[in-house]
Parts: sequence; structure tokens; C-alpha cells
Amino acid sequence: MTFHNFQDAKAAWAFDAARFAEAGAVLPDVMTYVTEEAKRDFTLAIDAQPTLSTSPNGGIPAFLTTMVDPQVFKILFAPTKAAEILGEVRKGSWLDQTAMFPVVEHDGEVSSYGDHSENGRSGANTAFPQRQSYLYQTIVEYGELELERAGLAKINFVSELDAAAANNMNRFQNLSYFFGVSGLENYGILNDPNLSASLTPSTKASPASGNTWFNNNAPNCTANEVYNDILALFTQLVAQTGGLVDASTPMVLAMSPACEVALSFTNSFGITAEKILKQSYPNIKVVTAVQYGVKSTSNPNGVVGGNLMQLIATSVEGQETGYCAFNEKMRAHSIIRQLSSYRQKRTGGTWGAVIRQPMAIASMLGI
Repeated sequence: MTFHNFQDAKAAWAFDAARFAEAGAVLPDVMTYVTEEAKRDFTLAIDAQPTLSTSPNGGIPAFLTTMVDPQVFKILFAPTKAAEILGEVRKGSWLDQTAMFPVVEHDGEVSSYGDHSENGRSGANTAFPQRQSYLYQTIVEYGELELERAGLAKINFVSELDAAAANNMNRFQNLSYFFGVSGLENYGILNDPNLSASLTPSTKASPASGNTWFNNNAPNCTANEVYNDILALFTQLVAQTGGLVDASTPMVLAMSPACEVALSFTNSFGITAEKILKQSYPNIKVVTAVQYGVKSTSNPNGVVGGNLMQLIATSVEGQETGYCAFNEKMRAHSIIRQLSSYRQKRTGGTWGAVIRQPMAIASMLGI
């Protein structure tokens, strides 16, 4: 249509605006059609439409300029080390609630020989210490919409949930190996009631004095003092085992990662405490775990009394000192389908740390 004056153009738009609105095109800011005179006036091109028919916008949607890194990082946790310290075995199944660990002790005496003498006796005493198992569980659940949305971010959500369940169970299992389960005959490496009392470190010669290896994260002792504390532990171990442990016995020295730093202290000859230790005890292995560190806000599973150190002879006279035991590592139950989601239970079981020969473990508290 051609309009030669403003009145005709405005009247025509007023007539058509209702039809446009009925068709879904609502343009409240449009007042008139453009006249032929206005079409030829190029000076009006910029100002031909006094206001926008859409909302003012300074850019494009932010998600179009947002990059999602395809490399997904996992949050890190402290390593689980109990099984590395004492070894790990399966005992029984998840059906078993109590386990007996038989012990036999030989006894008797000899007497002077006589043709008609009946003196002297040899016998064996048996005992059956027990441990109780603890079953625990966790639930994995996910919805269909949840999975598809995670897929948009290139995350395999079911796989991540499976890994989370395995990680949670493994961490609890590791914790039970250190501390057992309260209320049951289920103990750990650090709190078995049959372990001997912990030794106290020697007083250090540094100006700060005290017994600890560090003072406010600064070295508080020499390499020789570190070695002497470990030597005191070994001496205790020899005494407890009646000489069944010697310098060539395979041993594990367990301590916190922070305390392990002290093994790198050097003496006046430039030799580290660790090198002196390995020269004296060639079959010793150092293993660190945060559970040996002092309890704090950042280490809630630490030891209340201070940094702890244990020296463990892994076996004595061919018999293992102990082991971390489980009766079910991870049992995956049936996947239950809901209306638009899924659930699955995972179950594990622990006996804690079964220490068969507690005299083969010596500890020192407050290093």
C-alpha cells in the first residue's frame, strides 16, 4: 500500500493493528505506516522508528560464551593406609556375626629322671578370643532427568555414583581398621585393648625443649634424637617378644605424614635419620597415615594425646602379627526401579584389625 500523507497512513494502521493482534503480532509501540515522503527522506533513516519493539539488549546469552572444561577433576581425600600397614584378609562371609581365633599355649615342666619317678608334665592351654563383625551400607540413587542433565555436562553420573559408593565404603573400612567399632568386640590397630602402653619420647636438647619432634612446624630435635626415639621403640619390642625380634626382622614403622618429615633431618655428618634407620634395620618399611597425627579440626580422626608412632614386627616365628579383616568388601544388591528413578544398596562388613600377637607391636605417643 502507498500512503501520500500521514493521516491516511495512521488510519490504515489503526484499522490493521487489530487484525495483527488477533494473529499474535502485538506491536503497541507502532503508531502508523510509513508514508511515501518519509521513505524517500534518507535523513530520517536512523530515526524512522522512535522506539524499539523489543527490549534493549547489550549482548548475547551468557551460556553461549561459557566454556565447560571436558576434564572433570575429582576432590582428593587422604589415602587409606591401614591395609598397607597390617595387611588385609577376608574372614567368613556377611552371614557371620562372631569369629573365634583359637590360641594354643604350650606349658609344662621337667623333673629329674628316676626309674620309678612319674614327675614332669607337658600340656597345652587353649583360648578362643572373639571378634564381632559390623555390617554397614550405603545407598546409590539417581533419576532419569538427573542423568540426562548430567550428560549435557559430559559427566557419566552413574559411574561417578558407583565410584562414590566404593570410596565411602573403603574409607569407613579403613577407619574401622584403625579404631574398630564402638560397642562391639571390634578393635583397631590403634585401640586394641591388648596392646602395651605407649612410651614417652625423650626430652629434646633444643632451646624449646619438650618431647616432640616439631615445635610450631619447626624442627625441635636432631636426626640422632629422632633415631634414638625409634631405637627405644625397638628395644621395647625386643623386650616384649623375649628376644624373638631382632634387627633383621621385617618391621613396619607407622607414623603420620607430618612426622615422617623428621626422618629427613641430617646429623653433623650430613646423614639423614632415615639412612641411619635403614642401616640398622635393613628390613624396616615406613608407612604413613593421617590417623597417627594429633587430633585437630583438619584431622578429626587423629589421636587425642599427640602424634603417635608404632613399630610393628609383621611376623614372629613364622606367625603373622595380625591383619585387617573384612567379611564382605562390597555386596551390590538388586537395582530397584521406581517410576522414573533407580536405587541400589551396597553392603560391607568389617572385623576391624585382628591382632594375634599384640606383643609384636610397640608404640610411642607425643613425638
